[in-house]
Amino acid sequence: MSTFEDNQYLTFKIGEETFGIGLLNVKEILEYTHVTTVPMMPTFIPGVINLRGNVVPVLDVCDKFFRKKHSPDKRTCIVIVEVPESINGARMDIGLIVESVYEVLSIPSSEIEPPPTFGSRIRVDFLAGMARQASGFILLLNLLRLLTVEELTALEETREEATNAVSAG
Repeated sequence: MSTFEDNQYLTFKIGEETFGIGLLNVKEILEYTHVTTVPMMPTFIPGVINLRGNVVPVLDVCDKFFRKKHSPDKRTCIVIVEVPESINGARMDIGLIVESVYEVLSIPSSEIEPPPTFGSRIRVDFLAGMARQASGFILLLNLLRLLTVEELTALEETREEATNAVSAG
């Protein structure tokens, strides 16, 4: 049986699409801040941020999904999410750069459909489902499939290296 919180989603804009992510995975929402570049990372991972002494890798979701960069503006946010069981069963915090955050919605399970098998502008394996709303669809992200194992490993190595550099300096 699902609880009320299980059906709550933080909604946000990326490109022309509205996305949602399970509220239980959202740790906090930050104003966009400077991201420290990390060499040799894919273009959709612009770097890391320092969050109260913790190094958090940042993912540019627009670049990951649509292969285009979003120029940050006053509405741009970094949504800190916890990816469950990312590497060796460990949890990992990742910052997602989004164009703007909308609201938290309660979406009944009856309004969530499986991702389409065709016609979507993003890879459907990134999606947990689609929620039908009066204004259109909300694409619900699957955090466990947002990054490949190789990408998660590279992020964890980057986070460890940055943490060690901060500790040594």
